[in-house]
This record gives sequence, structure tokens and C-alpha cells, in this order.
Amino acid sequence: MWWILAIFIIIILAAFFYIFYVYNRLVSLKNAIENTYNQIRVAMKKRFDMIGQLVDTTKSYLKYEKSVYTEVTRLRKMPITTPEDIRKADEASRSILGRLFAVMENYPDVKGSENVKELQESIKGVEDEIARQRYLYNDQVQTFNIITDVFPSNIIARMFNFKKKEYLKFGEEIEKRPETKVY
Repeated sequence: MWWILAIFIIIILAAFFYIFYVYNRLVSLKNAIENTYNQIRVAMKKRFDMIGQLVDTTKSYLKYEKSVYTEVTRLRKMPITTPEDIRKADEASRSILGRLFAVMENYPDVKGSENVKELQESIKGVEDEIARQRYLYNDQVQTFNIITDVFPSNIIARMFNFKKKEYLKFGEEIEKRPETKVY
């Protein structure tokens, strides 16, 4: 009869360790998602700052493009606290970059400026960083959501009030990087 008690204790311990493992995995993923999300916010801020630098560098050529200044100021003040905010800020910054590069096409002196070339390369690097972080974020969210959906870990997720996370969603234009020609 002692072996029945031993089996029962082993089953209880296994269940306890499984709950412990799933809980810690969910907490780790939640923290990784938050960290990656904050990295995206930092990269977006970096992008906004570089757009501002690009505008400042090309200011004399853009004197007739006051709407660009207005949009850059609005962009810098945009909140980026939710995945939807990030999507909107990304759309707005891509639009501004596209317009900036289109205006710069009309001014050969701007295209040849070393500062402009460096800024365009830096923006390209930030775009790559944002793409990597966005991929990592959505990958972590997928793993987290799978754990919260599948049996038996979904029971543990519900017990500790873990809710599914929202993916970062972007429109079709996200597939195309803003044009950053270097001359």
C-alpha cells in the first residue's frame, strides 16, 4: 500500500512542478514581450529623431515644405504606448520619410551632402532594427498565446490571470522599406 501513496505523491509533485514551470514560462515570456516592445519604442523614437535631423539638415531646401515641419513636430509628440499607436506612428513616419526623399530628389546638392548620406544610412539601420524587433515581438506573442490557448497550460494561465497578447499589425506598406537612396 505504501507504493500507492508514493505514486500519489509523485503525481502531486509532478503536477506542482508542471504548474511552476508553466507559470515561470508565462512570466518570462510576458517580460520578454514587454522588453521587446520597449525596444521597438526606443527604435521608433530614434527614427523620429533622425527624421528631425534630416529635416534640419535639409531645412534650407525645404523652406517651402512647411507641412513637413508640422508633421515632424506632430510625429515627435505621438504616443507610442500600444501596438495600435506604434502602427499609426510607423505609418506617419513612413509617409514623412517618403515625402522628404521625394523633395530631396529635386535638389542635387542635398543628395550629395555627406550628412544627408549618413542620415539616410542611419535611418536604413533603424528600419532594419525595427523590423527585427517587430518580428521578435510577434514571435514572442505567438509563443505566449499558444501557451495560454493549449491544454493543460491554458488552465494554469487562467488560474494566474494571464491574458492573450496583441500582435503588432501593420498595413501593406510595411512590406516596403522607405526609399533611402544614397548618392
